[in-house]
Amino acid sequence: MIGKEKRQMGKKELEEQLNEWIAGIAPADAAAARAAQARWDSIAKPLHSLGRLEDAVVKVAGICRTADVRTEKKALIIMCADNGVVAEGVTQTGQEVTAVVAENFLDCNSSAAIMCKKAGVDLFPVDIGMARDTRVPDYKIAYGTKNLAAEPAMTREEAVRGILTGIRIVKEKKEAGYEILATGEMGIGNTTTSSAVAAVLIDQPTEVMTGRGAGLSSDGLRRKKKVIREAVALHQPDRSDGIDVLSKVGGFDLAGLAGVFLGGAIYRVPVVIDGFISAAAALVAVNLCRISGEYMLASHTSKEPGMRLILEELGLEACLDCEMCLGEGTGAVAFLPVLDLAVEVYRRMSTFVDNQIEEYQELGDV
Repeated sequence: MIGKEKRQMGKKELEEQLNEWIAGIAPADAAAARAAQARWDSIAKPLHSLGRLEDAVVKVAGICRTADVRTEKKALIIMCADNGVVAEGVTQTGQEVTAVVAENFLDCNSSAAIMCKKAGVDLFPVDIGMARDTRVPDYKIAYGTKNLAAEPAMTREEAVRGILTGIRIVKEKKEAGYEILATGEMGIGNTTTSSAVAAVLIDQPTEVMTGRGAGLSSDGLRRKKKVIREAVALHQPDRSDGIDVLSKVGGFDLAGLAGVFLGGAIYRVPVVIDGFISAAAALVAVNLCRISGEYMLASHTSKEPGMRLILEELGLEACLDCEMCLGEGTGAVAFLPVLDLAVEVYRRMSTFVDNQIEEYQELGDV
């Protein structure tokens, strides 16, 4: 059982608990996915004419182990945390912005909150590591990470606790009846941590994986790349060990989101990747358990330069490409109504047989 009562467990016991959960993850249900594909092929429309949306519905069927696909009850989980690396001047704004925006989620005064209200998505901000206390529900691992430019961002134990927190939250949402989860984050400095984590895990140069984040100048971008490059050289994270990478150059929001992705695989709930930051967390989850990638959906292709490389590494294709780079889960939330439209067609449209129409046939490549 994962919960606050586990806070007294030692590092070894915590990691054993995590490994037990990971060992229990099974592949998505191929039979349910085939049944969903058969349903699509029977519908009275040109074959595969909804493209990746059809693929997404088929994938949800496999995840949920039923061709009776439903996505009515939706939630956005936003992991909020601060990052000590902001001391290096890698951001345009100060760390105090994290808490302000996090509380705005509660007051429906942020981009993600406004979009959630319109899209019928319940929003759950989580304080997994903000530098000060707020009204946001407290799952805090610590009051922000250390400055990764000088020391590891967190201990290995803290990284594992963050992952277990994400798993716990998925369990709570599954028990509350949520059928699909979107991921989001809030934390000044987290494009720096995400770039560092992604660069290590997919073995790419810092320069390739690092963008301007929330609007850095050219000088700021050069500083950011230098900080990441030197931090990776200093700490030498082991790319074969996602926890080591996360603890040395990551953030608590990434740890929590990695747990959400693993939790989706444990509890058989589809989890939607937002943009670059949640995609970096997805990389950590897949590093720890390759099968967990079968439970992820890519929403959009973030404007951050490393996003396409991450999606390639995950073997995923996004349905939307709007050049978004806002974060907070906004891309994932924008995708959910589009997915709902596809599910509605899948569930309600009549078949070729119903209409006494000759079925379309596969004729060469599609």
